[in-house]
Amino acid sequence: MEKILEQIILDNPIKNYLFVVIAISIGLLLKRITSKYIARLLFRFIGKAGKSIARESFLALVVEPLDYFLILLITIASLDKLRFPTVLNITIYRVSLHSVVDALADGVIIVVFIWLVRRFIDFVALILEAKANLTPDQTDNQFIIFFKDFFKAIVVIIGVLMIIRFSFNKDISSVLTGLSIVGAAIALATRESMENLIASFIIFFDKPFTVGDLVKVNGFSGTVEKIGLRSTRIRTLEKTFISVPNKQMVDTIVDNISLRTQRKAELKVEIDINANSQSITNLLSAIKQKLVQSFVQNPQVHLVDTGKNAHVISLEYFGSMDETVDQFLNHREEIYLMVISAIEENKLRLAGASTDIVIKENNA
Repeated sequence: MEKILEQIILDNPIKNYLFVVIAISIGLLLKRITSKYIARLLFRFIGKAGKSIARESFLALVVEPLDYFLILLITIASLDKLRFPTVLNITIYRVSLHSVVDALADGVIIVVFIWLVRRFIDFVALILEAKANLTPDQTDNQFIIFFKDFFKAIVVIIGVLMIIRFSFNKDISSVLTGLSIVGAAIALATRESMENLIASFIIFFDKPFTVGDLVKVNGFSGTVEKIGLRSTRIRTLEKTFISVPNKQMVDTIVDNISLRTQRKAELKVEIDINANSQSITNLLSAIKQKLVQSFVQNPQVHLVDTGKNAHVISLEYFGSMDETVDQFLNHREEIYLMVISAIEENKLRLAGASTDIVIKENNA
């Protein structure tokens, strides 16, 4: 039996192959148990910060990439006990198959590790979002989403640099020097994207608007649903979904309707031109009396224009932001009906209420 195990196949004894097969098999059998145990240890390490999130949520995020990472680690460590067969170590363009396999193995394990780190970032963001949901301010929620995407992008860049270092055996410092030159050229070519990125930071720190605010920009009105690295997503009043570059959100005038302190109601009434001054004075007094309501703030009633067609009366008032939109609309409807009632009580007519048709006969 010992002689059989010592037989050499492809530059390696059979016992080494058996060791590799047994190690990988044990790893496959125990990977889920091991990964769940490690995940639970990580969850305990988080401590009180993660108590608001169910442990199952953490396991759902971490266990799968941890499975792949562990089995890859065991496989690579086991295969390292074998010598690469000389007969298979062909060389193409001064690159041997052995070095290619090593580079691929390093690259794959780095990719899986980065996947695991990104999932961990997702969980940390989940914890922070749960805490942010306890406050009425939605800025914290969007701030977390923004930096979650930002740090995940940074992790990917670090992963690429690790692949360059360990898979291609390149000096990162020289690579970074080259990338800085290339990056400068790319920055010039993608200046608009860089401006949008900088504008996103300005939006987060200056806070002209936050997620959930009703805004008006470039002729569109809608609710801000997300502030991204490049653009701001707005759900319009017509229920369409638009993306506005962050640079425009910073450079143009943005009307944050949600921050208004009062709602304004306006009405212009055109009275028939035949109405006399006393009737109009009585109408103005009647309207002002009807505007003495608890929900009416800063009422203004004036005769603002007159001419050959009509006498124009302007009515303006403000409603409290404590009212819901439906309440404001109902109160505005009530005021408009009061104005119509005042016109009827003073026996006045609206301009254009009657039309006279004159027919002239030409005797020529």
